[in-house]
Amino acid sequence: MRHVISPQDLSVTEIERLLMLGDDIIARPEAYAESARHRKLATLFYEPSTRTRLSFEAAMLDLGGHVLGFSSQEASSAAKGESVADTIRMVQCYADLIAMRHPKEGAPVVAARHAKVPVINAGDGGHNHPTQTLTDLMTIHRELGSLEGLTIGFCGDLKFGRTVHSLIAAMRRYPGTRFILVSPTELRAPDYVLDGIRASGCVCEESRSMEAVMPDLDVLYMTRVQRERFFNEADYVRLKDSFILDVPKLLHARPGMIVMHPLPRVNEISVKVDDNPHARYFEQARYGKYIRMALILALLEQGKEGAIL
Repeated sequence: MRHVISPQDLSVTEIERLLMLGDDIIARPEAYAESARHRKLATLFYEPSTRTRLSFEAAMLDLGGHVLGFSSQEASSAAKGESVADTIRMVQCYADLIAMRHPKEGAPVVAARHAKVPVINAGDGGHNHPTQTLTDLMTIHRELGSLEGLTIGFCGDLKFGRTVHSLIAAMRRYPGTRFILVSPTELRAPDYVLDGIRASGCVCEESRSMEAVMPDLDVLYMTRVQRERFFNEADYVRLKDSFILDVPKLLHARPGMIVMHPLPRVNEISVKVDDNPHARYFEQARYGKYIRMALILALLEQGKEGAIL
């Protein structure tokens, strides 16, 4: 039985098949309206979430399935001290599939060890967020037509940003990828992320200026400085406005460059950018439902003839 805990749990071929399935779901939604009939998805969210939780739930409902679960740790028996392992042993009695978000890195690994149904990591601390990565890959695939030979700029909180870490891990497997990392020194990408890029043979550059690298980019991936990851409020206040994308900064961008953001944003992207032709972050959120539909189907159908997984 397969779980999806990190982007590396899926091969490049499997990702391509998921993207193709996502394309087909967009083109023919009626063909999939009963694909998960009588199946149940449990969404176990120990951390707040809007897009990830709602897109999982919308995905399962659009497949004809059902959803149960909780939207905060306080709304579960975790508030009484129940362990992740015990919660999973209990929930698997009621669901065919589990999507789990947890503030502690590695919690979904623990869940998968005790689960008899597939577990999807919906984000664990600053570690991995594989379905956001699939959402990001689908956005690039749909908007640019290819995942190869691209220059991707990541800007903002590259230290704690699990979406950044996950997307870098996925994109370094595609030929010709060039990474440009823009952040304050205090929020630069961890060494293990940089080491992974170098080991893959991809080009990696670091910069302290968004404007300087703008003309080189095919994708600009903005991130917020995450208040919840800081132990010191003063450090957060000092760093939170390090990089703000506005319309004038986009004047030097390539015509086809796209701006992405995993959301929520705070003030790192001006609202005036929303109507700019480069902006794709709300389309990105919409693609999240379709690729999660594809992943749910693949996990529910795994092992069958012709299955993706």
